[in-house]
Amino acid sequence: MTPAARMQAAIELYEGMNGTQRPSDRVAADYFRQRRYIGAKDRRDITLQCYGALRSHARLDWWIRTCGAEVTPRRQILAWRLLALGESLERLRERLGTGKYAPAAPDGEEMELLQCLSTHTLDHPDQPMDVALEMPEWLMEPLSHALGERLELELTALREAAVVDLRVNTLKAELPQVRTALAEEGIETEPCPWSPLGLRIDGRRPVAATRAFRDGLLEVQDEGSQLVALLADARPGLRVCDFCAGAGGKTLALAAAMENKGQLLACDVLDKRLNRSSVRLRRAGVHNVTRRALSSERDPWLKRHKQSFDRVLVDAPCSGSGTWRRNPEGKWRFSPEDLSELLDLQARILESAARLVKPGGRLVYATCSLLREENEQQVEAFLAKHSEFAVRPVRTLWTELLPTTLPEGQGDYLRLFPAAHGTDGFFAAVLERQEVEG
Repeated sequence: MTPAARMQAAIELYEGMNGTQRPSDRVAADYFRQRRYIGAKDRRDITLQCYGALRSHARLDWWIRTCGAEVTPRRQILAWRLLALGESLERLRERLGTGKYAPAAPDGEEMELLQCLSTHTLDHPDQPMDVALEMPEWLMEPLSHALGERLELELTALREAAVVDLRVNTLKAELPQVRTALAEEGIETEPCPWSPLGLRIDGRRPVAATRAFRDGLLEVQDEGSQLVALLADARPGLRVCDFCAGAGGKTLALAAAMENKGQLLACDVLDKRLNRSSVRLRRAGVHNVTRRALSSERDPWLKRHKQSFDRVLVDAPCSGSGTWRRNPEGKWRFSPEDLSELLDLQARILESAARLVKPGGRLVYATCSLLREENEQQVEAFLAKHSEFAVRPVRTLWTELLPTTLPEGQGDYLRLFPAAHGTDGFFAAVLERQEVEG
């Protein structure tokens, strides 16, 4: 494809991303699936343009409006090329309206906009803090409450693309073996700093096309997510419930920790997501998992299995604010009403899942959120009503369960951040049901 054709494809894809509530990565996957003639190099370039615009959404809008124009997806892509890539106006104009597959030539109004933008860069001191940090204005207060003096540092990191982390599947291989196998296919990795099972790739590489992936030696999983699963301490022979299992990422990690010994139950209210996990489970060689679709977080099944599990992991539905490096559109689709509904749902899920934990067993509550409302405040509200549960501090659990050094800043709970730890934002609390005396 010519540069002009790639630009037009980026505009088309970006319009599709803006015209739906579906995740942008799925929109992109469908777009390229329907256009198999687009090669890998062209796909990377087109995707770069779209995600560059997504990560610069607020600043691009600010500049377009500052120049007196209306915001459209096409103009955001063109503005990104001028402001972020530093492309010259002359070079951009050469690619507009110059061929069958090129973007249409600009009209007079759009030409005035491009001329206005061409003398600037993406950042400007007049931009409000929420614009400069690419965050909806209403979220700045709760994020400031959660991050304190680290607000600017962490939100700046959240604007950037995330690294790719892999978890070695210890049911089939050890870390050095996987690292060597990937290197033989041209993918260099480094061990993750905190997870003893983690490998990190610099940049995006076709991991899913490797033999190591096809053979089930590894899974793509952020290091923070790996650590949550490890802190669940799912040992061989235990009875474990992954209460909000989804497509099975943490289920796979729990099964490997259990060495396929014991019972692992994967639950979710979305049976389609559970069904999607079957391929991953087979590839990983997991055979101690039973999947169960729940009608709701209050399914009658819960009452029949009261206090029967050694470990219950609640990877709760949340804002996903800790993952907005990967899903930058999520922040713009998230509203105060969404947060209110999530807080109510999280409290109900935590209440219901706790019923499954046997005396001496542990309940692990986790989110990929940065917000205290979804994290510490949920746990503290639960503990205020349930004196039979007590916190097992992460700072002491870590030395019992993991061979690596405890990340900076950990106390009773696990708190991970993009800038501080190089992971997605994660929270986890380990709560133990006390043994009945007498």
